[in-house]
Amino acid sequence: MFKESPIYDRLITERGDVPAQVRSEAERVNRELELVMGPLQSPGYSQGGLDRQQSPGNGWQRTALLPGPRSH
Repeated sequence: MFKESPIYDRLITERGDVPAQVRSEAERVNRELELVMGPLQSPGYSQGGLDRQQSPGNGWQRTALLPGPRSH
């Protein structure tokens, strides 16, 4: 699709393949977030023990949980 680009090839040689590194790091962060956020998205989970209705239009918000064990 693209012709050879010696400038880009030289930059990759000098600095590394930054787009590939960024993509790899983004995938790693995404996997970590799925691990961490998975329990919060499971059925029956109430945020910090408070069963309250979210008001529409507030945007994405998450209440903070206090450290320590959670009762399930």
